[in-house]
Amino acid sequence: MTSRDEILASIRAHRPQVERPLPDVPLFDDRPPTSLVAAFKESLVRMGGIYLDPPETGDALATVRAKIADARIVCSTVPEIAGNRAISKVGAPRDLADVDIAIVRASFAVAETGSVLLGTKDMHMNAIAYLAQHLIVLLDPGDIVVNLHHAYRRPEFRSGNYACFHTGPSATADIEGVLIHGAQGVRSLSVAPIARTATDGN
Repeated sequence: MTSRDEILASIRAHRPQVERPLPDVPLFDDRPPTSLVAAFKESLVRMGGIYLDPPETGDALATVRAKIADARIVCSTVPEIAGNRAISKVGAPRDLADVDIAIVRASFAVAETGSVLLGTKDMHMNAIAYLAQHLIVLLDPGDIVVNLHHAYRRPEFRSGNYACFHTGPSATADIEGVLIHGAQGVRSLSVAPIARTATDGN
């Protein structure tokens, strides 16, 4: 047994055996927005994200296809769009360092903050959402919740080993107070409202 194991075992053995029920936290949803999609779009754009409005008729994925048309390396984890770098063939995170555009599907989104939740099941390899130059996220409009209080009650936080909210592209304003996107991660984050298909598996 290592010293770490000994310390953790001691903590478990000596923790108080008292039942302390969690407080009842309200959902703060008594005045929801008229449209969750419109509220999410507004919040996303405010945080530097791009909302890809679907065409009124025709191919719902046309805006996504246009975004990736000139990309050299596209890695897609969704069945709707094929890339030229198969995520199943990626052996290590460093193999994603040259990806121009990554395409993933969000578990759900939050209207209040313009955030999308990405987990291991969505990305297959967590690094794809950080090493790619640009990130395109497919989102089923029916998977938008009102606020973070609703978000944290979702099962994705209990069923997966990893989950992270992404709110717009990477950004910093530490350098002379100038906002810079793509400083530590993706340079742009675009969200396309595309309903799930039977092959999504979620």
